[in-house]
Amino acid sequence: MESTPQKSLERVISQRALQMSGSFTCKIFVLGFFFGVCIAYLLLAAFPPLKAGEFGSVYANAPRPVSPNSSTLKLEIGKSAGCVLLKQDEQDEKSSKDFVGIQQHNDEERAALLYSAWSAELNMSKGYSAELMNRAFKKSSVPKPPHLEDCRRNVEINNHFDKRGENGSLPRWTLWKGRLGLKLLSSASTSEEEQLHFDHRAVLENAYPPWVVGSDEENFPLTRRVQRDLWIHQHPQNCNEPGLRFLVAEWERLPGFGIGAQFAGMVGLLAMAINENRILVTSYYNRADHDGCKGSSHAHWSCYFFPETTQECRDRAHELMKKKEAWDDQLIVVKENYTSKEIWAGRMPRLWGEPWNYLQPTTDIDGNLLVYHRKMDRRWWRAQALRYLMRFPSEYTCNLLNVARHSAFGLEAAEMVLKTIPSGWPKESINTSLSEIEDFVWSNHKPWIPRPMLSMHVRMGDKACEMKVVEFENYMLLAERIRKRFPHLNSIWLSTEMQEVIDKVRSYPWWKFYYTNVRRQVGNITMASYEASLGRETGSNNPLVNFLLATEADFFIGALGSTWCYLIDGMRNTGGKVMAGYLSNLMGPFVL
Repeated sequence: MESTPQKSLERVISQRALQMSGSFTCKIFVLGFFFGVCIAYLLLAAFPPLKAGEFGSVYANAPRPVSPNSSTLKLEIGKSAGCVLLKQDEQDEKSSKDFVGIQQHNDEERAALLYSAWSAELNMSKGYSAELMNRAFKKSSVPKPPHLEDCRRNVEINNHFDKRGENGSLPRWTLWKGRLGLKLLSSASTSEEEQLHFDHRAVLENAYPPWVVGSDEENFPLTRRVQRDLWIHQHPQNCNEPGLRFLVAEWERLPGFGIGAQFAGMVGLLAMAINENRILVTSYYNRADHDGCKGSSHAHWSCYFFPETTQECRDRAHELMKKKEAWDDQLIVVKENYTSKEIWAGRMPRLWGEPWNYLQPTTDIDGNLLVYHRKMDRRWWRAQALRYLMRFPSEYTCNLLNVARHSAFGLEAAEMVLKTIPSGWPKESINTSLSEIEDFVWSNHKPWIPRPMLSMHVRMGDKACEMKVVEFENYMLLAERIRKRFPHLNSIWLSTEMQEVIDKVRSYPWWKFYYTNVRRQVGNITMASYEASLGRETGSNNPLVNFLLATEADFFIGALGSTWCYLIDGMRNTGGKVMAGYLSNLMGPFVL
């Protein structure tokens, strides 16, 4: 298992002390060395990578490989005064190799220091004191972390693209994404002629919602059009228009319903709303009923993602619920107006024809492409509906993902960044100002993760009562199949509820595994009991983070009989990854 930065630093210190303790000269050097790393160590202690009560740290189990061409410097205690270098192949290279060895240790310490600086910034973004951070660094001298997002700024941008204009016009979805699109729409320096040019191009090219990634060929059929239409349906110009109808629904909260089943139930209700020309308004969401979700988002979907409709429509629906005539005229209905069969297996919307008939066969079962899925209309619709509901993450969800990526990939990111800045950092100040292309164009790039990345969801435990489950070794056989075609693949994001799976990753040291550090189940207990043992906050945040990171990975392996895997696959197929495929080694029954 990969060591934390604190342990890494401790290891460096202990190795240095052992190596240099053989002489008085070296002992004096060790004292100076201890003093030099003191500030870094205090920072690491003061700003751990993750606060307890979030959802746990993330670890990579495999040690970093040592290149066969690298020169490893070894020191031993000498019998005479001074630090004696072990015999080298070329004695005249002694001095240069000695320097290289010391520089490698310094780089490791600097990486740990940069990691702790980023950790401090993350903690400050969550309201922790900046006093220690300000004493140790000037903020302008800390390089930008490539694996983290500016959550507050992202939400501000997304808010602009998720609401109508003052006159009820559609959002100004242009061909330019993120901050660049916002700049072109709002810049005072943009002339009227230039603005008309931007608008004209957007109309000609049929601009689509900014949460859709990739072309039509890289997604399920009609994804861009459907996402646009769903947003327009759920965001009418006037929510108080007479005759406008609503469906108000709580999320499923029976103990046996996992998060995946809750998602599937709500997208079924959205299908009912579309078929009956109603606005879907969600209400109580038990997964958000915890201390992490605050204010108006407490116990609501909006804690994790942008709300499914406007606040005006929500207010109007709740107003109608108080009027008997609204119920009599069926302007308002609730989940209880529908049978379970209608919600879970009802008719999928046909507003866009039958695009599911054109789904590409990209699912692999035991080496063979699955040409046809059962209920392909449901598979297509659930992917579209969930993509809409998850179109923009909230600031809370963005921060959860930041913490997960930092815990998993932060030290690797620090090592990369240090190669691009002066070797004298942190004593030597660096310029962190952004050029326009960095601030407006490159800012839309997703945060860095080690790529290529394979996501693997191993579902076992009580799932055995619904389908045949297979051992972790079978999943790894599929991973090796992918690696034969893509030999540069060596990173796996692993999600599982079983401790026995985590224990087995040590048998694959040539892979780097990343996974959240939460308590996992031992033996076969129900998923509901396991999640309850984690507590509401961890039991909700941990699977959601795993879900979203799985959708961002380059490849995916899962069980076709798992609702969770089924929904991950749908999000990937509306997220520009339809041609990445989905590998499974068991069929299982048809999922919910």
